[in-house]
Amino acid sequence: MLVQLAIRDIVLIDKLELTFSGGLTVLTGETGAGKSILLDAFALALGGRGDGGLVRQGEAQGGVTAVFDVAADHPARAVAAAAEIDTDGDLILRRTQFADGRTRAFVNDQPVGVQTMRAIGTALVEIHGQHDDRALADPTTHRAILDAFGSLQGPLNQVAAAAKRVRSARTSLSEQRERVAAARKEADFLRHAVEELGTLDPQAGEEATLAERRTVMQQGEKVARELNEALDLVGGSGSLVPHLSSAVRRLERRSATVPTLVDPSIAALDAALVALDEARAALDAAVLAAEFDPRELERVEERLFALRAASRKYSVPADDLADLRSRYDADVAALDAGEQALAGLEAELEAAEYAYAQAAKKLGDGRRKAAKALDAAVQAELPPLKLEGARFITQITVDESSRDAAGTERVEFWAQTNPGTRAGPMMKVASGGELSRFMLALKVVLAGKGSAPTLIFDEIDTGLGGAVADAIGARLGRLSEQVQVVAVTHAPQVAARAVTHFRIAKDSVKGKTAKGAEKADRVTTRVVGLAADARREEIARMLAGATVTDEARAAAARLLQGAEG
Repeated sequence: MLVQLAIRDIVLIDKLELTFSGGLTVLTGETGAGKSILLDAFALALGGRGDGGLVRQGEAQGGVTAVFDVAADHPARAVAAAAEIDTDGDLILRRTQFADGRTRAFVNDQPVGVQTMRAIGTALVEIHGQHDDRALADPTTHRAILDAFGSLQGPLNQVAAAAKRVRSARTSLSEQRERVAAARKEADFLRHAVEELGTLDPQAGEEATLAERRTVMQQGEKVARELNEALDLVGGSGSLVPHLSSAVRRLERRSATVPTLVDPSIAALDAALVALDEARAALDAAVLAAEFDPRELERVEERLFALRAASRKYSVPADDLADLRSRYDADVAALDAGEQALAGLEAELEAAEYAYAQAAKKLGDGRRKAAKALDAAVQAELPPLKLEGARFITQITVDESSRDAAGTERVEFWAQTNPGTRAGPMMKVASGGELSRFMLALKVVLAGKGSAPTLIFDEIDTGLGGAVADAIGARLGRLSEQVQVVAVTHAPQVAARAVTHFRIAKDSVKGKTAKGAEKADRVTTRVVGLAADARREEIARMLAGATVTDEARAAAARLLQGAEG
């Protein structure tokens, strides 16, 4: 709730500090005393539109500070936290208005944009008057009001969740349709490529192997003669191996007599024979490799040319053809699976839409039931407010084409102000005074169900008196048991029910020049908290006018006594 309001240099207010409590607070005073100025200044601190004309004449700037004490889980704190504002302790909204029209906004001494301040202020305070019935003026809020009255947050959450599933299913289906459509455009190419590459069956590294084999076969004829001559020298008829073997055997027979002389030679010759044997084996292998079938060369070249042609066609290296084939295989499989997935996603969307329809129907049934109860509850409040011939109507229409997170119903508050007249949207058929009373009845019925913690009522009793004003006072009193209520009023019946009573008045004060010299008087607005005797005197003034009589004082005492009872 609002706990403190400080205003400096705004229009007729030079310096003002007010402390508020719970319950019903009233502000009274003669017309023109500055009640509207006070509310305009307060609206500025809530994010209202700035205006350089609000700054007191002769001053460069003015300012308003509003301090609120709200629960830790209050939505206003969530808005502030989302804006990275420190929310420990009270919420302090401060607005500086400069004479040139500029403004600066602060929440808990952190600079913020006016939009952020307005969002926080809207969560903290509702201001209602004959020409500012925001809860009734905007039909987009009526559905939320009805849902709060009917305690429909559970069904509403179910509809929101169902709507989210529908959106997700619809998005998935749309994306899959796009993928399938794109794949279908390439389907013929993909299937042809898979068939062609499948027939070719390229293998990783195959091109290099074939190219090397082709080179070996092409060069084989040229080196075959040299390889055979070398092989004849090592292992053929001209080989030295038999002679060397015979020499080793002869030397071995001499080894027993002169080993130190013979054995090194025997070891060297043995090594030479082993080397020659290894050379012969290598030459055998080379000769065998050099031998080729011309038809095999033709087959190798055809295979190599086919791989290279496919490489050019698909614009990838020949070694990547195997991977490309695998990707194309996967694309074709994905295309086939995509067609099946498409059918599955269509079924999922159908199921999600059915679930949404069921949840929306449940919510709609709850809204229609709540609407009847709301109409009856508001209707019961109207006769004492001199609206005995009027009807309050919660108009519900269904728009199946708009399946949003809040359901398919559109809700608007209607009124029939007199029997036999046409019912219609309340803002169009009700006068300012009637709107105020309809709004008050609605607020009383909705007390404690989603209302801002502080409600401001600006002269909603204008032009009313007697029993009607007393009924308004009684309802403001009842409402103040649930939320903080501040009422600007001219009705003594309303003022008598206040817990806190402020009187607003204008005073003349001596001005000062920059050097301290006196200058012409100026007018300033003062607000004074009234104790018991002063309250009785103010209410007597409200009853009697300019001249307060003993009869008015006695009547005021009776009003105060009746309100306490």
